[in-house]
Amino acid sequence: MSRWRPPPEKSTALITRAGHERLKAELDELWRVRRPEVVKALAAAAAEGDRSENAEYTYRKKQLGEIDRRVRYLSKRIPALKVVEGRPADPESVFFGARVELERVDDGQPLHYRIVGPDETDAGLGHISIDSPLARALLKRRIDDEVAVELPAGPACFAIVDIRYDA
Repeated sequence: MSRWRPPPEKSTALITRAGHERLKAELDELWRVRRPEVVKALAAAAAEGDRSENAEYTYRKKQLGEIDRRVRYLSKRIPALKVVEGRPADPESVFFGARVELERVDDGQPLHYRIVGPDETDAGLGHISIDSPLARALLKRRIDDEVAVELPAGPACFAIVDIRYDA
């Protein structure tokens, strides 16, 4: 059986200023704080003797690998990102960074989303990736437009109630 997997789809390299600062802070915290702590704990676990039966040593090795993997990813990703600031030329349409208020056409349920880059999505905050099906369907639409989109849960229809951009 082959371990080959097709390469993942290229994600959009856009990000908000706040998201960019968060990624830089995460990289700095990983590199300057967490990694030295784990290296120190790994050295202490290695000094205990037999490594083959040392659970602490095994755990710290895995933890160090995870930190190094994330540091490598962030070190490559951050320079490739383009920070999008300010309002678009047409603030009446949905573009990157928009805060969009939607209403489900079938039951009138209000929904609030912000369209952000794939590196800063957070479902709990209502931040959706610009690469998501809903965000793609909303792009360049205006207030009172109806949008039909195929979601993982099935087809849905939304009406755009409001569009805002942060100052």
